Amino acid sequence: MTQPSDAPARILVVDDHRKIREPLAIYLRRFGFDVRTTEDAAGMWAQLRQNRFDVLVLDVMLPDGDGFELCRLLHHKHDVAVILLTARDASSDRVQGLDSGADDYVVKPFEPRELVARIHSVLRRRLPARPAPLEAASGLRQYAFAGLQFRSGCGTLVRRDQTQVRLSTGEGRLLEVFLQHPNAVLNRERLIELTARPGSDLFDRAIDRQISRLRRKLADSAAQPDLLQTVWGGGYRLAAHVSQQPS
Repeated sequence: MTQPSDAPARILVVDDHRKIREPLAIYLRRFGFDVRTTEDAAGMWAQLRQNRFDVLVLDVMLPDGDGFELCRLLHHKHDVAVILLTARDASSDRVQGLDSGADDYVVKPFEPRELVARIHSVLRRRLPARPAPLEAASGLRQYAFAGLQFRSGCGTLVRRDQTQVRLSTGEGRLLEVFLQHPNAVLNRERLIELTARPGSDLFDRAIDRQISRLRRKLADSAAQPDLLQTVWGGGYRLAAHVSQQPS
């Protein structure tokens, strides 16, 4: 069943500490969210089988599951944004969380109002994209690179064997930027500038998350497995020869 557009956003809080889980749920409800809670991964999967959620607030350390691995599974199985709650503040842990597919993370102890702000930010980024204006249709292009094909605007990668890989709107915009600048190093600020749309609030971590997801989807190219490269201290580079023609 499709949720009405004016319905409150549905939040699932997954944390094994009752003194965190329940007060947080009460606080979030004050901001108009429809909130459910569970104490472990088993309860999370049970809730997801029965209900649709917009955002899942997930504790990294659960008694029956690792939050990073759960986040990877959620990314493949459910269309739900994930905000990780973690006591780990090392940069390597943050990178691991984003690489696992998390949309954001909050370090414990945290101010509940900060979490509310991050939930609103994630929800704004997940709003359906507006249709492209008609005058832009003539600018659609077909790209070929490393045994793959990509048509701007359609959000689908086609492999040499004609199997297809679906990209999100953000991933498609990001890939097209790289295809328009092959072998060039693009830093985060430049990528945000080239991919952001009016009213969006993309930031460094959102770009890193999309890069990580896009890299996984490009990794199946046997012709050139290391396509999307990290240039330390510089940014990212699509290492491929790219040909393009009007679509």
